[in-house]
Amino acid sequence: MKQYLKEKISQNQLDLKTAIVLNKAMRSFKPYETKAAKEHGLTPTQFSVLETLYSKGELRIQDLIEKMLATSGNMTVVIRNMVRDGWISRTCDPKDRRSFFLKLTPAGRRKIEEVLPDHIDSIVEVLSILEDGEKGRLNPDF
Repeated sequence: MKQYLKEKISQNQLDLKTAIVLNKAMRSFKPYETKAAKEHGLTPTQFSVLETLYSKGELRIQDLIEKMLATSGNMTVVIRNMVRDGWISRTCDPKDRRSFFLKLTPAGRRKIEEVLPDHIDSIVEVLSILEDGEKGRLNPDF
C-alpha cells in the first residue's frame, strides 16, 4: 500500500469506523422501516408516496420526489400504478400544462391510515434500544 494512503487511513480511522457502524445500523434498521408497508401489500416507494402526500398534501410530481429524497427513475411507473390502483389522483397544473399535481384519493387516505400505525410501531420497536437523550443528540433541532 502506498505510504500516503496508509497515512490518510491512519489519520481518519475514527471517521472510517464510524461510517462502517452507521452503514451496519442502516442495514439493521431498513427491515423495520419497510416491514409495515410490505405487510400491507405496498412497496417501500408506494408507502413513501402515500405518507408524503398524507403529511404534506397535494404536491407537484417534482416536489414529491424532492420531499421523498428519491430519484425520478421509477417514479413514473410507481405513480402510474398508484393512479391505476385508485390511491392517488393526478391533475394538470392550470398554470403549467406540462406539470401535474398528485393528491391522495379517499382510498389512498384509507390505505395510509391503515398502514401508518403499524409503521410507527415498527420504528418505535427498533429505536427502543436508544434512550431519549441519545435520540435527542441525533435530532438536535427537534
